[in-house]
Amino acid sequence: MTTYSRQAQYYETDQMMVVHHSNYIRYFEEARNNFMKQIGCDIRTIESNGIVIPNVDAYAKYIKPIRFFDEFTVETKLVRFNGVSFEFEYKLTLQNGTIAATGHTAHCFATENNLSPVSIKRKFPDFYEKMKNQIER
Repeated sequence: MTTYSRQAQYYETDQMMVVHHSNYIRYFEEARNNFMKQIGCDIRTIESNGIVIPNVDAYAKYIKPIRFFDEFTVETKLVRFNGVSFEFEYKLTLQNGTIAATGHTAHCFATENNLSPVSIKRKFPDFYEKMKNQIER
């Protein structure tokens, strides 16, 4: 599990000064990219070799609003990984400890040109092992 900290910005809010719901999925993506970087799996490296990581599913459950200037953290856990597809779970927590949202995203490794699913086990064994070792049990 990794933790990513952030502050809600004015441009992310709606007329009620509440962070617009679409931004939660963006927060998940920021936290996921942070997770990958922290475990030593730079996404740019794999993409420079013709493999992309499309998002195939995303879900957010909104519990408490995040408002302009609120500070929060996103806990990110890799909960499923098989070398081709993987899934993360997220928990957004306000600075006071209140859970603001939870969610998950699912992804796969795919060829850049036609988005066919691909296993990274042989081509990127280090990347594969680092991710496999992060699975929450």
